[in-house]
Amino acid sequence: MARLYFGLLFLWAFLDKMFGLGFATVAGKTWLDGVSPTYGFLKFGAHGPFAEVFSSLAGNMVVDWFFMLGLLGIGLAMTLGAGVKIAGVSGALLVLYMYIALIPPVNHPFLDEHILYAIVFLGLAFVAEEPGSTFGIGKCWKKCKLVQQHKWLE
Repeated sequence: MARLYFGLLFLWAFLDKMFGLGFATVAGKTWLDGVSPTYGFLKFGAHGPFAEVFSSLAGNMVVDWFFMLGLLGIGLAMTLGAGVKIAGVSGALLVLYMYIALIPPVNHPFLDEHILYAIVFLGLAFVAEEPGSTFGIGKCWKKCKLVQQHKWLE
């Protein structure tokens, strides 16, 4: 269930930032409208010792593309149960970057939800038995010749 939860969470974030579904992103302020999906967080949300680094990345088209493709790829892979290993590692990296942008956390000296997310992502990638097999296409995905030749695609 955690795989589906994280998959749908990231997939929703992608869809909302792309189409402005009215939650975090309002209509008219979407990526399709030319608004950077990372600008607000990187420019105004980042704080602490790395705030300047993250602020300098705000509005960068390459950062926007990597972020949006990451949300889509991680969301689809986790939701479908195919490519869970690479999605788990990618998801852990993405949330750890977000954690670094928010050092120190607001409610604890060094822990916040991003650390928990990273642990769950890595657990889904490496510890979960048969990732993607329950409520997903993981079993079929693993039978593909390409996936059998390159186990990291599981």
